[in-house]
Amino acid sequence: MPTDNQTPKAADQVPWAERITPYDEAHFVTYLRLLDAEADGADWQEVSRLVLGRDPDTDAAARRCWEDHLARAHWMTRSGYRQLLEDA
Repeated sequence: MPTDNQTPKAADQVPWAERITPYDEAHFVTYLRLLDAEADGADWQEVSRLVLGRDPDTDAAARRCWEDHLARAHWMTRSGYRQLLEDA
């Protein structure tokens, strides 16, 4: 399921590193939208469709994709943001 033209395609899994990656930089808005949706108590399936462009009804990797991106979004709030401050 496509998302708007400015949202990059979400990979099945985030490429993890202890530093902010180019993938992270491309998905900052995605991470913020995931955190906002979580704070609002949104259903993961709806978030998967609207934020990640993944259809959980037809995409077996949709839940894992959502979980992985949400985990990375949380990492950004705990650790990743420090790199942004250092680089500023």
